[in-house]
Amino acid sequence: MTTYLLAGGGTAGHVNPLLAVADGLRARGADAEVLVLGTAEGLESRLVPARGYELLVVAKVPFPRRPDKAAAAFPLRFRRAVARVREYIRTRGVDVVVGFGGYAAAPAYVAARREGVPFVVHEANAKPGLANVLGARRAAATGVAFDGTPLRGGEVVGMPLRTEVVELDRTAARAEAAEYFGLDADRPVLLVFGGSLGAQRLNDALAGSWKDVLAAGWQLLHVTGERSDLVDPGAPGYVMRRYVDRMDLAFAVADLILSRSGAATVSEISALGIPALYVPYSVGNGEQRLNAASAVAAGAAELLDDATFDADAVRRIVVPLLRDDERRSRMAAAAERVGTRSGTDNVIALIDRAVAGAPARR
Repeated sequence: MTTYLLAGGGTAGHVNPLLAVADGLRARGADAEVLVLGTAEGLESRLVPARGYELLVVAKVPFPRRPDKAAAAFPLRFRRAVARVREYIRTRGVDVVVGFGGYAAAPAYVAARREGVPFVVHEANAKPGLANVLGARRAAATGVAFDGTPLRGGEVVGMPLRTEVVELDRTAARAEAAEYFGLDADRPVLLVFGGSLGAQRLNDALAGSWKDVLAAGWQLLHVTGERSDLVDPGAPGYVMRRYVDRMDLAFAVADLILSRSGAATVSEISALGIPALYVPYSVGNGEQRLNAASAVAAGAAELLDDATFDADAVRRIVVPLLRDDERRSRMAAAAERVGTRSGTDNVIALIDRAVAGAPARR
C-alpha cells in the first residue's frame, strides 16, 4: 500500500486542486491511503474532512515579510512545524509528499527531504508562491498549470479540476442547464461572474449596460456574489443570482464568459473551450493577469483593464464581440487547444514517477 501526504491549503486555489488529486488517487483503488496536511485556520479545515479525508494539522507559520517580532520568532516556530510533519511521515509511513502551496507546504517539503521521502510540487498560478519556489529546488518533480511559470524543473501538467467540469458535455447538458436557470437554450448566453464574493467592478459595469447586452440579442446570466447589493431588474432574458452551486451548468449554457482570471477559473474555462473576456483583479502581485496570458496568447481570450472597465467598456468592447460569431468561434477553437481536462491524471503521473524513482527506505 502507498501512503500519500497531500499538503496545502489556506485558500480554494490550493485546496481544490489538492482535493481533485486526492479523489483521483482514491479512485484508483483501495490500496492507497490518502492523508492531507493543512492548518486549523484554512479552508481545508472544513473542506477536507467533509470530503472524507483525514486532516493532519500543522501550525500556520507565515514567512516573515519585515523585521519584527514575528520574524524573530519564525525560525523556532518553523522548526517545530517541520518536526511535527516529520513525525507524521514516520508514524503514518508516508511514501510521498505532494505540495500545492500555502502554509502547510513549506514545512512539508523540508520534512520530506530530511526524512528521505520524495516530494512533488504543483503550482496553480502563473506567478508561483514562495513555498513552491523553495520546494521546487529539491523536488522529485514539479508540475505547473500554465506555460511560462518560473519554477525550476516545472513541467506543464495543467490544473487538477473538479470531476463535474472534467466530465461535462456542454452540448448534451445545454437544455438541462437552460431549464435550470430559466433561460432559452436556443439563444446565446453571456455568463458574468467574479467568484463566490463577486467582483464589484464587473457588477457596476453590468448594472449600467445589461440592456445593451439584451439588445444585442443575447441573454445574460449574472452571478453577482453573495455580498452584492445589486437589485435584480427582473427583465426577461436577464437572470441574476447571488451564488450558483452548479457552475457546471452555468458553463454548459455559456457561449461567452466575462470574469476575473483566477487560476482555477482560467483553467476550467479553457478546458471547456469557452471564449472569454478576462478582467484581472488589480490588487495583489499581478498573478491574475499572468494566469490569463497563455489563453490570450493562444487567441482563446482577451484581457480588459480593471481600472477602465465600466458600462461604456461593455458597450465598446463586449457588445461588438457578442455580434461577431466568426471571431467567437476562432476564440473557442483556440481555447480547445490551450486548455486540458487531464490535469489530475498528469499530476498523478508525476507522483507515480517520484515514487518509482525513490530509493528504498530503511
